[in-house]
Amino acid sequence: MSAAPTVPIETTLHVRDTCLCLHTQRAARVLARRFDEALRPAGLTNGQFSLLMALNGPEPAPMGRVAALLGADRTTLTAALKPLVRDGLAVTIVDPEDSRVRRVALTPAGHARLAAALPLWTRMHAAVESELAEGDPGRLRGELMTLSAPAPGAPALVPCDPE
Repeated sequence: MSAAPTVPIETTLHVRDTCLCLHTQRAARVLARRFDEALRPAGLTNGQFSLLMALNGPEPAPMGRVAALLGADRTTLTAALKPLVRDGLAVTIVDPEDSRVRRVALTPAGHARLAAALPLWTRMHAAVESELAEGDPGRLRGELMTLSAPAPGAPALVPCDPE
C-alpha cells in the first residue's frame, strides 16, 4: 500500500468540483464525440470539419494563421492536414511572395465535402445549443472566447489574413 496522500482529499474534491480546466476538457471531449458521430456520414471528424471550415476563405490561408485560429501548433496542423491532402480535400502551396511560407487551400472536393457536412453540423449544433441552461449560448461562446484569447502580445486569431 502506498503512503498516505500529501494533498488532503478535501482539496482533491474541491479541485474536482471547481476546476475550470477539468470541466472544459470534459465538455470538449463529450462535444467532440457528439460532433464526430454527427459528421460521420460526411466522412469527417469534428476536427477535420473545423479545419476545412478554417480553410474556407477567398485565398489560400497561411499555415500560421490557420494554426492560430484552431489553437494548434504548426506540427499538429501539419499532421491534421495529411489525411485531408491525401484524400484530395486540401492542398498546400508555397507562397508566391515568400517561399518560406506555406499556404493551404480547399480543393473542389474539399468544398463539396464541407458543403455536405454543413447540414449535419448545423443540426448537431442546434441540438447542443438547445441543451444549454438559460438559453444563452452567445454568453457561453463569449466566455470561452475570452478564455481562449491570445496572451498579450501574441498574434490575433484572424482566419485567412495574409501574414
